[in-house]
Amino acid sequence: MDDLTQRRKLLSALAHGAIFFSYTFIAIGIPIAILVISDDQVVKDNAKESINFHFNLYIYAAIFFLLIFVAIGIPLLMLLGVASFVLPIIAIVHSVSDPNKPYRYPFIYRLLK
Repeated sequence: MDDLTQRRKLLSALAHGAIFFSYTFIAIGIPIAILVISDDQVVKDNAKESINFHFNLYIYAAIFFLLIFVAIGIPLLMLLGVASFVLPIIAIVHSVSDPNKPYRYPFIYRLLK
């Protein structure tokens, strides 16, 4: 493997895996930094997708928290917690196994195009 492919795998996996560092602004700061400093289009697409996923998690969490008063919010928050753990793992595996194609998360609204 050449150096470009290895760097692409590492930065793409880091962008998707940043969510595991913490649920604060540091986790979203890593994909933003990768988006700004990288010149590889696949890495940029993966970073944008990771940022979109973070924003969607925050929005869904706020909506589901408000739905706690309707009694459906707790199961939805639990489902969101599982999705926030499983989907980035799938994205990391995809980024490493197919480094030439950016990963697209299902069920999210893409704020960054």
